[in-house]
Amino acid sequence: MAAATILAAAFSAAAGAGHARAASELLMVEQANCEWCAAWNTEIGVVYHLTEEGKRAPLRRQDLFDPWPADLKIKGQVHFTPTFILLDDGAETGRIEGYPGEDFFWPLLARLLDKKTRKIPPTEGND
Repeated sequence: MAAATILAAAFSAAAGAGHARAASELLMVEQANCEWCAAWNTEIGVVYHLTEEGKRAPLRRQDLFDPWPADLKIKGQVHFTPTFILLDDGAETGRIEGYPGEDFFWPLLARLLDKKTRKIPPTEGND
């Protein structure tokens, strides 16, 4: 578990250095000693950047207790880690709170990405 935490910290530092924001990003809000964050890092994090989803919304990391970057506009506070926030030009378009395991994570993320690209105007009850 310590190796996963060290790997995640190194990966986070490398990802944050010289960060150029993509149009869409997946912001992972995490914290030290979060076992669900470690599970995501082990099950998804090692391959995320290779997936279609990872190419559409590259991963960006944010520690829950670090100062919030000024370039981000989210719709509410983050209370749980991990929380995954889909960003479009720095503004939140959706989120996944917690990590329900890889069998649930991928469909939830696909739904967020599809919702973002949907061209049909939302109607009541269809958001």
